[in-house]
Amino acid sequence: MTLSGKTAIVTGSNSGIGLGIAQELARAGADVVLNSFTDRDEDHALAADMTQEHGVSVRYIKADLSSADACRALIAEAGACDILVNNAGIQHVAPVDQFPVEKWDAIIAINLSSAFHTTAAALPMMRAAGWGRIVNIASAHGLTASPYKSAYVAAKHGVVGLTKTVALETAEEAITCNAICPGYVLTPLVEAQIPDQMKAHGMDRDRVIREVMLARQPSKQFATVEQIGGTTVFLCSDAAAQITGTTISVDGGWTAL
Repeated sequence: MTLSGKTAIVTGSNSGIGLGIAQELARAGADVVLNSFTDRDEDHALAADMTQEHGVSVRYIKADLSSADACRALIAEAGACDILVNNAGIQHVAPVDQFPVEKWDAIIAINLSSAFHTTAAALPMMRAAGWGRIVNIASAHGLTASPYKSAYVAAKHGVVGLTKTVALETAEEAITCNAICPGYVLTPLVEAQIPDQMKAHGMDRDRVIREVMLARQPSKQFATVEQIGGTTVFLCSDAAAQITGTTISVDGGWTAL
């Protein structure tokens, strides 16, 4: 599954799932544009380290994806976009009647609207190149719901709908658009939550993972960032050329319930 000669832009990719995806795309031979809203020395150092490790071009471009203009400017500054991975996302948990309006607006902007803006900017580049892959990182919450996550669930359902629409609009071209729907993924952010959950529930590590954190994940195992990255690489391969407008769940059976 070589992606040599392709340029991939991965939003929200200086850590966690986005970084895992970027690493696997680079390992497959793609040049990669990393992105987040920060502009630190370590962001650019990360790109330099990946360049050295994989022998491809890796750049870091700052963009605040809560801004429509910044989303479109990210694609323009990259200069090429054969593969677009819309991964950036934030979360907030609260009942609907207590949900802060500013948090709702930010989640919809970053988790959903950013994917619209980057896709709209990238499609002309893909059409000019005669090839393209769009992979939207949705969630199990793009297919089902949980209480107190109204904005996140609404945004991720929206991402799935956007995915289907873009796929239909590009169906006769060599461009595909699909969504990956992860369940709980073991990222540094999730790992950092485990000790607090152990204290809160008075459980050891294994029990709190199985009974609290992975209560809705039948496999009782976290997905890994490498697995999400590998699924992304597959969707970018020739083997997936006729896979478009669909969702792939990487959720340990969550949405089978």
